[in-house]
Amino acid sequence: MTPPPIFRAALAELGRILVYEAGRDWLPTMQQQINSPVGVADATFVDPTQPVKVVPILRAGLVLVEQISTVLPSQVTYHVGLVRNEETLQATSYLNKLPSSFSPEDRILVADPMLATGGTVMNVLEDIVSRGGDQSNITVVCVVACPPALKKLSERFPGLRIFAACIDAELNDKGYIVPGLGDAGDRAYGTL
Repeated sequence: MTPPPIFRAALAELGRILVYEAGRDWLPTMQQQINSPVGVADATFVDPTQPVKVVPILRAGLVLVEQISTVLPSQVTYHVGLVRNEETLQATSYLNKLPSSFSPEDRILVADPMLATGGTVMNVLEDIVSRGGDQSNITVVCVVACPPALKKLSERFPGLRIFAACIDAELNDKGYIVPGLGDAGDRAYGTL
């Protein structure tokens, strides 16, 4: 198995790449002229007056967003922690640091390495929308997704943008993606 420091570094780098791809046509931009040592150039910048709201789902979601400041220099992070009951596969919250409200114009990025049953990310998305977030301005980044989660999310949130590094075909009887990654948090932090 991949040693935790290498797994964590790879997950963080993959997160940076996924956020870059997700933001290419989604981030608010502005036009400006810049002065170089030899002339003036027209440039397009990510608008720093509209910080992206980043919501990593603890704990592995933190690793996925570790390096994104190079891609999203203007951001605000809100932590959400959920744990899945291994028998019912239902997620329950143990930490919620979302703001009391979002503006419909807020761009919101949700990070969760694994979309297996979809229950965890579904809870977070419903909470964000109930606080005023507009689902058309929400993007989810993950490493591995599975068809049951994608189906559930597309039915509940039509048009939701999801960026996944890969899609694995199935879940086992315990709700784990096969072949998947195992518990990404345990692997990243060495708590197997």
